[in-house]
Amino acid sequence: MHARVALWLDLIRWNRPAGWLLLLWPTLSALWVAAHGFPGWHLVAVFTLGTVLMRSAGCCVNDVADREFDRHVKRTAQRPVTAGRISVKEALALGAVLALLAFGLVLTTNRATVLWSFAALAIALVYPYAKRYVAMPQAVLGIAFSFGIPMAFAAVQSRVPLLAWVLLLGNLFWVLAYDTEYAMVDRDDDLKIGIRTSAITLGRADVAVVMACYGAFLAIWLAALGERELGWPFNLGVLAAAAQALWHWRMIRDRTREGCFRAFRLNHWVGFAVFAGVAAGYALK
Repeated sequence: MHARVALWLDLIRWNRPAGWLLLLWPTLSALWVAAHGFPGWHLVAVFTLGTVLMRSAGCCVNDVADREFDRHVKRTAQRPVTAGRISVKEALALGAVLALLAFGLVLTTNRATVLWSFAALAIALVYPYAKRYVAMPQAVLGIAFSFGIPMAFAAVQSRVPLLAWVLLLGNLFWVLAYDTEYAMVDRDDDLKIGIRTSAITLGRADVAVVMACYGAFLAIWLAALGERELGWPFNLGVLAAAAQALWHWRMIRDRTREGCFRAFRLNHWVGFAVFAGVAAGYALK
């Protein structure tokens, strides 16, 4: 049984928390903005645990959907489903259990959040198949990875105001930035097997577009939250995020696999910087 659990943990990338941190920081930021400060431990716990569970469930679905592609990519060839150590049926069953646990958490909030959770689930299920049909599947991922924002507003305010969608748009640009870095790692393999990614679609414009997306993300959040008067802590957080983006440019400008993958793995610190600025800004108002 211990060996089986180890395989399940490998399937959900338990030892690689960067994935769920990329989802968590903008979701927590939205909670703080929606609540005009600390939203309470109940909502913090629901959205933190829910983020981990849904990202884990997403890994199960993604690995099933990509199992034929992953065997041709060096970085993913040994994933449990691709390597045949976990069956498709078992992976989907595990994903369903994790999604149901996350839904159980949502049921402790309100009707609006429950209803929006179905839209979030639908987008999460669509994404793994987007790369077969969409030239920029990272845009679909951007919506999926940003959907915690409207759900956070729904949980706090029982509605999703325009501000939530503006923040989602800004966050979508951040997802485009870091997932294009991720796609740059596998570009050579993806070209061989016919997968569509933003790194392939953008070609030599990839680095410039990644940096433009970082800029759009930070500019939109700055403009959207300007009227909240979060002061120097928020401005400092955005400045720290911008400094990290420039550091990432140094890592990706030569388009090496190692540099691009390192930039992707460190992106959660960009999100943390913005969240820290939001939380500190409200705390010191």
